[in-house]
Amino acid sequence: MAIVDDQHLVRSGFAMLINSQPDLEVVSEAADGQDAVKALTVTHADVVMMDVRMPGMDGIEATRQILASHTSADRGQPAIAPRIVVLTTFDLDEYALAAIQAGASGFLLKDAPPEELLEAIRTVHRGDAVIAPSTTRRLLDHVAPLLRRPSPGQDTHQAAVERLTSREHEVFELIARGLSNPEIATRLYLSEATVKTHVSHILAKLRARDRVQAVVMAYETGVVRP
Repeated sequence: MAIVDDQHLVRSGFAMLINSQPDLEVVSEAADGQDAVKALTVTHADVVMMDVRMPGMDGIEATRQILASHTSADRGQPAIAPRIVVLTTFDLDEYALAAIQAGASGFLLKDAPPEELLEAIRTVHRGDAVIAPSTTRRLLDHVAPLLRRPSPGQDTHQAAVERLTSREHEVFELIARGLSNPEIATRLYLSEATVKTHVSHILAKLRARDRVQAVVMAYETGVVRP
């Protein structure tokens, strides 16, 4: 994985924590967004921990450029792009929304406990999404009107949602309401394996990178409302 932060001590601390885990390894570090974009063109990282406020290119723009470069490099296949968790000391809706809209798979505060940060890395790597629990509901409720505003991609997203089967639409709505796969399985009287299959099909049809992107689409298209 890669760590991007303008403070050397912060990078070193994260690197020590991450490298202490048998299943995790830091392969790249960068002090700003521009260096991160350059580094990740030559070094592959499955997950990127990205500071949001840095001099020069900030973490939001770096996230956007990293994901765009990986998508274009592989003929539109976003699956090979690294998954990005944006880190900040500011528990503010605007940064969380900007990070998610830029394509980040998660948003966490820097003062999160070490075990929460490590679990966030593993969760994002598995393809699930993680948003700081303290911001999740407030963020979505606050930005829902903004997400409903007309945008270039909204018609495309609406058409994709309409292609879902009735069962997939049920699962999609429950994902957007924050239910986990086991909770969805219980609610719909399905096996967890079946739910995972539905989730995979939903993300593919929506061309969503992960569950966070799917949730944003659900709010954009009015599938769920605050």
